[in-house]
Amino acid sequence: MPPDFDTTRLVLRDATAADALCIGVLGMQVFLDTYATGGIRPTVALEVRSAYSTERCLAILSDPVQRVQVAEYDAHLIGFHQLSLRATHELAPPGVQAELVRLYVQEPFTACGVGSALLRSAEGLAAAQGADVLWLTPWVHNHRALGFYAARGFQDHGMTLFRFEGEAHENRVLAKALPAA
Repeated sequence: MPPDFDTTRLVLRDATAADALCIGVLGMQVFLDTYATGGIRPTVALEVRSAYSTERCLAILSDPVQRVQVAEYDAHLIGFHQLSLRATHELAPPGVQAELVRLYVQEPFTACGVGSALLRSAEGLAAAQGADVLWLTPWVHNHRALGFYAARGFQDHGMTLFRFEGEAHENRVLAKALPAA
């Protein structure tokens, strides 16, 4: 955490097309910091280049079932969440579901409330859009994320696979009931 971090300077807002470049670059950075701890392989490089390109981010931002909010600190992007409304998973509890596709915070700003603020915002947005269940699928080796969500009331509902470039990686399905908006 930056030594002089001041939460009053943290701003959460809906993302716009002008944010696509920075969302993509931050997404690449956090993805690689989390999932490529042993180095970069071609499959990982291809996934990152595809999933976080500016064009892909613009497509997500223009999709009516996707909601993206960014966290800024002194006008610098330091985190974001991507919410997919009406996304369902068979292992998540029944109800009107929404998926927390991504919640990414730049490493220097972890453990200072940014992730918690983004999660509260995503939960509120999902509930306001009619969801009563929020689910996500973190990687089994991302122990920090698993602990973060467990501490915030998410429960483990089983194993699923994340597939890219011909590989399958074990993830967990975590879900939480949302209060009515």
